[in-house]
Amino acid sequence: MDVEFDFDGRVALVTGACGALGSAVVTAFRDAGATVAAADVVEPDDEDSLLDAGDGVEFYHGDFTDEEDVSRVVESVVEDHGGVDFLANVAGTWRGGDPIHETDADTFDFLFDVNLKTMFLASKHALPHLREAEGAIVSVSARSSLEGGEGDGPYRASKAGVRLLTETIAEENLGTVRANAVMPSVIDTPMNREMMPDADHDAWVDPAEIARTVVVLCSDATGVTSGAAVPVYGEA
Repeated sequence: MDVEFDFDGRVALVTGACGALGSAVVTAFRDAGATVAAADVVEPDDEDSLLDAGDGVEFYHGDFTDEEDVSRVVESVVEDHGGVDFLANVAGTWRGGDPIHETDADTFDFLFDVNLKTMFLASKHALPHLREAEGAIVSVSARSSLEGGEGDGPYRASKAGVRLLTETIAEENLGTVRANAVMPSVIDTPMNREMMPDADHDAWVDPAEIARTVVVLCSDATGVTSGAAVPVYGEA
């Protein structure tokens, strides 16, 4: 069954927009008719037509671990487009391989900055505008955040924090702003294929499938859903 959404006249802010999942989320919102503010600390490639203002997408350069930068980007989006209706907190990364007693503090700080602080700061500064729009937030947690595991504890902990902040935002904004999270496992990206060449890639989830779930969670189709952590790991 084909499902279509009409977000014409709505504005979506997507962090981590230049990554594999972020660009898929940008595309999904754009295809649904939204104006997309695509934000990232990484500049898009010159030949990347996806991040072309004429395509309904405008790129905003910003470091979402820096509060002044986040405030600047959010206010620029509001000034340029009149508000923010949806926030997709996609910015994030993975590091692992070492047990806790061998993990350096810089790695811990890096993971919490990129995975959790970006989500906190973007939500903090977007919420006043999302309240006005009675909008929605969708953030990216992870399946592995549901339990401890060997070798990537700080990553799991940072993604568990995303789930808990999602629940908190949902509770603090009942009836005004909905907040949900999605929980991928292994996403089918070029980087993951390179890191795990012998894995069963057919079991991995395409970024576009996760992006569709993000759009659904921002739509009226899930108007009674808030504070949820939604599995998007398929058979992975």
